Amino acid sequence: MREIKIGMLGFGTVGTGVIKILFQNQTSIEEKLGARIVIKKIADIDMERDRGINIPRETLTTDCMEVIDDPEIDIVVELIGGYEPARTYIIESISRGKNVVTANKALLATKGLEIFNLAYKKGVDIGFEGSVGGGIPIIRAVKEGLVANNILSIYGIINGTANYILSKMAHEGGKFKDVLRKAQEKGYAEADPTLDVEGIDSAHKLAILVSLCFGTKISLEDIYTEGISQISPLDIKFAKEFGYSIKLLAIAKMEGNSISARVHPTMLPQNHPLSAVDGVFNAIAIHGDAVGPTIFYGRGAGMMPTGSAVLSDIIDISRNIINKSQQRVPPLGYQWNRIKDMKIKPIEELEVRYYLRFSVIDRPGVLSKISGILGDNNISIASVIQKGRQIEGAVPVVMITHEAKERNIRRALELINNLPVVLEKTILIRIEDRNL
Repeated sequence: MREIKIGMLGFGTVGTGVIKILFQNQTSIEEKLGARIVIKKIADIDMERDRGINIPRETLTTDCMEVIDDPEIDIVVELIGGYEPARTYIIESISRGKNVVTANKALLATKGLEIFNLAYKKGVDIGFEGSVGGGIPIIRAVKEGLVANNILSIYGIINGTANYILSKMAHEGGKFKDVLRKAQEKGYAEADPTLDVEGIDSAHKLAILVSLCFGTKISLEDIYTEGISQISPLDIKFAKEFGYSIKLLAIAKMEGNSISARVHPTMLPQNHPLSAVDGVFNAIAIHGDAVGPTIFYGRGAGMMPTGSAVLSDIIDISRNIINKSQQRVPPLGYQWNRIKDMKIKPIEELEVRYYLRFSVIDRPGVLSKISGILGDNNISIASVIQKGRQIEGAVPVVMITHEAKERNIRRALELINNLPVVLEKTILIRIEDRNL
C-alpha cells in the first residue's frame, strides 16, 4: 500500500489529538484513502511529557528543520501556533515544495496572503480547516459545498470561551469577572483570556472567513472588534425582557460594493437558532444567494475536534498527491488572480438598531434630556424601560432605538455621557434582527 509521509511541528494538545485519531481510525482512513498515512517525524521542544501515545523515539526530534528538510516527507503539519517561528517554518516548507496543513488562525489572519501566494507559485496545497470552528468543516463547506453561491452574509459564534461565559451569565447569573474565574478553573478560559473575551480570536477567524466567502483581501485592522467584558447581568436581564439573547458575534455582510466586517456583543432574537448555541459550542450561519440560510454547528476547539479537522486536511491533500491533482481547489476557493481589494465599511457607517442602558440620577426631566439629545442626532426611540433604583439615587434607563447610524449614536452618547445626571458611561449593544 502506498504511504504518504507527514512531519509534524508541535506536539501539544492538537498534535496529540491528530495522532490519537490517526491511530484509532487507521483502518477506516486507509479504506477511504487507499493509502497509509505514516508519521515520519515529530518536532517539539518537550520530548519527555507523557502524551498517552506510543511514539517510537527515533520519530521525535527537537529540530523543526530536520522535519522540513526531510525529502521523504510529503506534508508538513504546523501546530506550533503564534506568529514566529511558525511563519518561517511554513514558508520554508512551501519553498521546498512541501504541502502544508496548519490550524494557525492568528498567522493566517495576518500573513495568510503571503503564505497562500507562495503556495500558489510553488504548486502545493495548504489546508487550514482547523483554523476556524474547530471540528466544524466550515472551510471546506465554503470552498466546495457552497461554491455555486454568492455569499451574502456570515454570522458566527466562533469563540467557545466567550460563548461559555455569556451562556453561564444568562442561565445562572453572576458577574462577568466571577464567571470568567470559574471558566478558568474549569479550563475553558486561558490564564490570560484577553484574546477570547475581547473578541480578538473571533476577529482572526472572521478575517479568514471574509477572504474565503468574498474573495477579497482584508486586514485585521479593518475588522471592528469589541469584547464582552462590559456585559453585565443587568444587560442580560433587560435583553430577555425585550425578547433577545446576547452573543459575541463575528459578522460580515456584502453591502453593495463594500463589506461590513465586525466582532462585538450582539442582541439576537431569542427564536433565532444562534441564540440556542450554549456553552463552548460554536455555530456559523452563512447565507448564500442560491442555497439560502445554512447553519454549521459543533465543538469549536479541543484536542479531538480540532485534531479531526487537521487530519481531514491531511487526508484531502493525500488524495491530491495520489491523483496528481494538487491545487485542484485554490487555497481561498477563488482563482489567485481573482482575489480582489474591496472596500471594508467603517463601523461609523453601520446602520442597525441599538440597545442603550443609561445609569442616571433619579430626578424628574432626565428622560426628556436624553431623548432630546437622541432626537437632535436623528435617533428615534422604539422602546423604553425604566426600573426602580439599583443603588441609592440612581436608576437604569434602557432604550431600544429604531435603525440609526453608528456615527450619530456615538455623537449623541458623547453628549449624554457628559450630562451631570448621567453617573456611568452608557452601555451600547448592537441589535441584529433584520434580514437574518
